[in-house]
Amino acid sequence: MNECPCGSGKAYESCCEPYITGKEPAPTAEALMRSRYTAFAVKQVDYLGDTLAPESKHDYDEAQVKVWAETSTWLGLEIVSTSKGMEDDETGEVEFIAKFRQQGAIQTHHEASLFEKRDGKWFYIEGDFVPQQPIKKEKKVGRNEPCPCGSGKKYKKCCG
Repeated sequence: MNECPCGSGKAYESCCEPYITGKEPAPTAEALMRSRYTAFAVKQVDYLGDTLAPESKHDYDEAQVKVWAETSTWLGLEIVSTSKGMEDDETGEVEFIAKFRQQGAIQTHHEASLFEKRDGKWFYIEGDFVPQQPIKKEKKVGRNEPCPCGSGKKYKKCCG
């Protein structure tokens, strides 16, 4: 089995290939998202332009997208969340993280994407980068401070 790059666990031939080759439309926003990722991985960048809404093509640079696809090794796709985007919906949102290696460095592309169905076909409308959350460090409790458990004892004599 030639596993699909989208991470579904299915064979490419029965997963994203029918959408990329135009044999059938992606039934959901998530299926379109997965197939767009797969198009990068299998270097079928024409599909990316074909599934882009007409009003979203104003800043689409096919040559740049082709270079990105061809110079990257696609390492995996994680669907973080989906909202709507099912077969009966007209809009949907998919948040995803795509991992890839480019020039020897592993990078991530974390995006929240908006999709819209028109005449029975899903289109990518736009996406916003999701900023990386800073690592928060808890303030360390001092040995002689009151224990955070609420016992009234010093931390060193209680939970410390």
